[in-house]
Amino acid sequence: MKTIIKKMSYLVLCVLLTSGCTTASPSRLGPDVTPALYSIETPYTISKVRSANRKSGSYIVGSSYEGTLFAVDYDGKVLWENKLSGFMNHDVWTQDITGDGNDEILTANADGHVYCLSDKGKLKWSFKINDAPMYSVTAIKKDNTSYVVAGGFDNNFYYLDTQGKLIKTIASSTYSIEKSRPNKATKDNPQARSQPAKRHSINFLRALKQADGSDVLAVLGVVNSMQGSGAIYLFKPLADKPFIADPLKAMRSPIGDIRVVDIDDDANQEVLLGSTKMKNQSIALYDPKTKSETVIPLKTISPIFGKFGYRIAQTELVEYQGEKSIFILYGNSLTIIPATMKKVKTKTNVVTGKYSYNDMWKDPATNKIILASSQSGGSSIHVLDIAKKGWDNQFKNLNPPGKIAAILNNIDKVNQQLTHYQETTYKHKPLPVYLMSDINKTSKKVVKHITNEYDSPIFLDSGNLGTENWDRSAIPNKVYQNKRDRRKKYDLSQAEILEKAKQLYSGDVGAAYWGGHGNDPYYRSLDTHIKTLKVANGKKSVLIFPEVAHYDKDFEIMLEDFMFPLAEAAQKLNGNLFLRNKHTFWQSMVYKKGWSRLISGEFADVFVPAMEETTDKSMELSIAGRVGLWASGSVNNWGARLARDNTSYDRLRQNSHQMLPNHALRQYIYSAANGATYINNFPVDQTHMKTFWDLIGKGALYIPKPNEILSYSPVNIGMLPPDNHYLDEGNNVKTTSLYDQKVEDENPMVFSRLNGSWPGAPVTEWDFSRYAAGVKERRLGFLPQYPNGLVLITPPQKGVFADDKAARGALVDHLHPIYKNIMQEYLTDGREYVSADGKQRFPAKEFYKTVEKSIKDKSKLLPITVKGNVAWVVAQTSPTNLRLTLVDGGYINPQTALAEVTFNTISPKKIKDILSGDEFKITNGKINVQLPTGGFRFLDITLEKRL
Repeated sequence: MKTIIKKMSYLVLCVLLTSGCTTASPSRLGPDVTPALYSIETPYTISKVRSANRKSGSYIVGSSYEGTLFAVDYDGKVLWENKLSGFMNHDVWTQDITGDGNDEILTANADGHVYCLSDKGKLKWSFKINDAPMYSVTAIKKDNTSYVVAGGFDNNFYYLDTQGKLIKTIASSTYSIEKSRPNKATKDNPQARSQPAKRHSINFLRALKQADGSDVLAVLGVVNSMQGSGAIYLFKPLADKPFIADPLKAMRSPIGDIRVVDIDDDANQEVLLGSTKMKNQSIALYDPKTKSETVIPLKTISPIFGKFGYRIAQTELVEYQGEKSIFILYGNSLTIIPATMKKVKTKTNVVTGKYSYNDMWKDPATNKIILASSQSGGSSIHVLDIAKKGWDNQFKNLNPPGKIAAILNNIDKVNQQLTHYQETTYKHKPLPVYLMSDINKTSKKVVKHITNEYDSPIFLDSGNLGTENWDRSAIPNKVYQNKRDRRKKYDLSQAEILEKAKQLYSGDVGAAYWGGHGNDPYYRSLDTHIKTLKVANGKKSVLIFPEVAHYDKDFEIMLEDFMFPLAEAAQKLNGNLFLRNKHTFWQSMVYKKGWSRLISGEFADVFVPAMEETTDKSMELSIAGRVGLWASGSVNNWGARLARDNTSYDRLRQNSHQMLPNHALRQYIYSAANGATYINNFPVDQTHMKTFWDLIGKGALYIPKPNEILSYSPVNIGMLPPDNHYLDEGNNVKTTSLYDQKVEDENPMVFSRLNGSWPGAPVTEWDFSRYAAGVKERRLGFLPQYPNGLVLITPPQKGVFADDKAARGALVDHLHPIYKNIMQEYLTDGREYVSADGKQRFPAKEFYKTVEKSIKDKSKLLPITVKGNVAWVVAQTSPTNLRLTLVDGGYINPQTALAEVTFNTISPKKIKDILSGDEFKITNGKINVQLPTGGFRFLDITLEKRL
């Protein structure tokens, strides 16, 4: 097929053939030869897509990861863009609310606003009541008058007129059928907030068309982002109470997708729902006439849909081969089933592509399916015409242009550079890196190559020793005597477990395996654990304990009865306890009394702080907390982990099925450059991950000790026993209905907006994440900027709260000598700042100015500081050499990034990219370094004199 190239400013339109992508303009090819699938390249990672109508026809509206609204026509011509607030849009709706024949574009923004744009992309009006994120928006008619309806995490929904004026507020507390549920995770915390009764946040709002021409408002209420489906409420427009309030029980999982459809052609619309969770997804049709749910578990359609992965089951009602059908997109797989949802074949054809997509929408004017960008950081909008032959094969073979292609090319280039790169020999040997789970899905040939070529990284064998059937009556606590992990069988004897251990330790190095879980730390008896460590016969043992983040008096007893005795044994038998804890654990709960033996450094060579990434909205805090424990001597190692749900900052919209793990690659590079030496990876694409291993093996990625790092801020935060409200907010992440303006007003926190009501929301002016980490929103934070240096969260160093007898010693004794006399500490309990003598308390809302100024002023004492959307680390590799590691900071929205590097206290003689060979000249004490999309750079800085 002849390729016709058409220039469209910065936007490229690609026609996708089964063999790949070429550049063309579909409109000039003609309707009969336009392929079934083509891509429109944009400068953004598109998170949401909709179609909109204007007098001249329909067009596509996309919402980017950053919240920019972007409109293109089907030829790929850019119509307009509007950056709005710079925060994400949780929902987008298009409808003509003014009657001029052109759709307005409505958004529910994470900053609490509803925005209304014209078909030209101009802001017509905005509406805001408070800071709670708006989550859903739609439009509805009553007596031929249009209203905008919006709601979100403040537990209300609002009727607005077409000019944005508030007409009516409906509080969920006036009609909700939800019941209170206790907060079991922190039952000993007097300030722990339970799920409120008769209140819910707004998951979805949509208008249902009725046969008589009227509209009905469907409200999906939700109280928990990970458990249950919530309830559906049907209102007459502007009514105070619903005429139907019905709990949704059939799917038994959170709802991440909604479509209004007329399945039975009676002109009364039904509600088509899609679930979102780890596996066992479903779709369901809710019929208001019968108040019934018809559910289809996706795995009954095909085993492909039963596979593990955090995705949303998205649906559309389409015309396919002359019949009304339901189009289902589930991550990277799609299928089409009869609209009746009956007689669905168990072996229905499922088309599986290479990438998963952020969103899907059907343009009702054209019956075309619009796909948002790929979840791996893509930048294209894809248009699929299922009426054309070959659409399935074209989807299956889709290689998105734009950012995905750029990432693959950039990593390819790095790999080529590494083949010519001479392995670096350092005066001080870098720390070894242990790969705890990568051996599972990596070819034996690659493992052998890495093992033979390099001293590090080191592949540990990985396996499952099972759970023991043992006499638990010796546990000095009835709660833990009775605890069980419902996923486990508890069917093995000690002898059977030890036999499994012999097989697991048959390799040369050692093994990693689960030791227990927060649901039940006692998977096996202490005696069996110790005998297992002895089976290792001196080889490395890493016992993984996920989600050990509960805390009460019973938990304290468990620590003394089991966890610390196990640590004592591991200390003698080359063992480590890899604590994969979640939420704010490493900067809050670990500072509770029960964990004091870990904080003291008594088991520094045993415990490895790591994360169980769950509802990730504040990883910049976890990094500061884990590195702070390592740098202060509480632990000698720290770890990083990646699973599918790392990217799930909002569990109700789990687009967490990245097929290209570039975000993982960059996360690990940044973590390892900061000294992380235990990597617990969920294997997705090991070819991509091999780059990480080669970077370590060849020494391009330097793994430093704490006393070699020069990118710590000279300001540290000394963490006191956590304030109860902070402790609750930081761990109460599933409940979505906690927002209370009075509570917010009365509790300005150092670490704020952490509970389940704030996905994507702006952080407060006085929040540590803003003024220390350079983070503007509660979303991910795995690659934080920390423009003035990483501000460590550590045990208190001075004053009445310092433990002068702790085995770990003083923070400055573990740091580079430059920090000896320049460190400044501020103490906090997470709520307020506290004086070193404990006699004064300073409100977060005011005192942050003092801390912020200190961080900025002290940064001038660092050899180097870096600004830009990059994560960065500086380490000393020799008396006259520094290594600057720079990483693209767009975790799931990678982009070409510019790093502004400032030299404060040093005079470099030479600056060279160790892979590309590029050299940089300093101008006015600075250099600018361009980072490729999804990439990273390693600069060797040669100094004029020894540091």
